[in-house]
Amino acid sequence: MDSIPAKKIGAVIFDWAGTTVDYGCFAPLAAFIQSFEQQGISVTEDEVRGPMGMKKKDHIRVLLGLESVKRQWVEKFGKLPDENDVDDLYASFEPMLMKVLPAYTDVIPGVLNLMNNLREKGIKIGSTTGYTADMMQIVTAEAEKKGYKPDYMIASDEVPAGRPAPYMCYQNALHLQMFPMEACVKIGDTISDIQEGINAGMWSVGIICGGSEFGLTEQQTLELGEDELKQRMAVVRNNFEQAGAHYTVDSITGLEDVIERINQRLARNEYPQTSGRAVG
Repeated sequence: MDSIPAKKIGAVIFDWAGTTVDYGCFAPLAAFIQSFEQQGISVTEDEVRGPMGMKKKDHIRVLLGLESVKRQWVEKFGKLPDENDVDDLYASFEPMLMKVLPAYTDVIPGVLNLMNNLREKGIKIGSTTGYTADMMQIVTAEAEKKGYKPDYMIASDEVPAGRPAPYMCYQNALHLQMFPMEACVKIGDTISDIQEGINAGMWSVGIICGGSEFGLTEQQTLELGEDELKQRMAVVRNNFEQAGAHYTVDSITGLEDVIERINQRLARNEYPQTSGRAVG
C-alpha cells in the first residue's frame, strides 16, 4: 500500500437504516415502543429516536435513564431499572425487530446512482450500523436483492463498543486499506453517527431527509408544505451542527458535492478538527 497520505477522499462509510435503506428509519421504532409497552411503560417516538443509531442494548440503557421512564418504572416496580431489566427488554425487542426487518430494506432513492458514481471515481464504500450481525444478515441479504451492496460492512456487536465509539470506522479503514482517516467521510442520519465519524478522525456528514432525526416517511416528506419542510430541515441541520458535523446534506444526493468541497480543503492541507477529545 502506498504510504503517502491521500490528498482526496478515498472512502465513504455509510450508515444503513435511515441513510441507505429504510427511509425515515422506522424498523426499530415500533419494536422499541412495543417492548417497553409490554412492561407497562410508555415511551414517545421522540424519546426513542433520540439515541437512534446506537447499539440496541445501549439504546435501551439510554431510554431507561430518561427521567420520565425512571419515574414510571419506580411507580410500577418500586425500584429503578437495572441491567437485568435491560436484558429483559432486549429479549422482547430483538425478536420483534427481526420479524419486521425484511419489510424495511427498500433502498432510499438516489443511493444506487450515488454508489455507481462514487465507484467510478475510485471511492470505496464502507458501512457501519447500530444493528447486530444477526440483524444485518437479514438487512444485507434483502438490500443486495435490490441492488445495494457496500464493499464492507461491520455490525455494532463485532467491535468492543458501538457508536459513538469509532471502532467500526477503524475496522472499515483497515479492511478498505484507507489511509489516513481524513481521507474518509462518515455519513449518517443520527447524532451518534456524527459523533462516530468525529471520534474516528473522519469528515462527518449528517443526512436530513430520509433519516431518523427527520422522522418522516418519503410520502409524508413529499406532502409537507415548503415552509414546514424548511423549518423541519433547519431543526435537524442545527442538531447535527451542534453535534459537530462538518457538513449536512438535504438528501443523500448531496454527498458528491460535499466530497468535492472536502477534496478542495484537503488540497489546501485542511483537515477535520480533531482535539483528541472523544465526543459523546
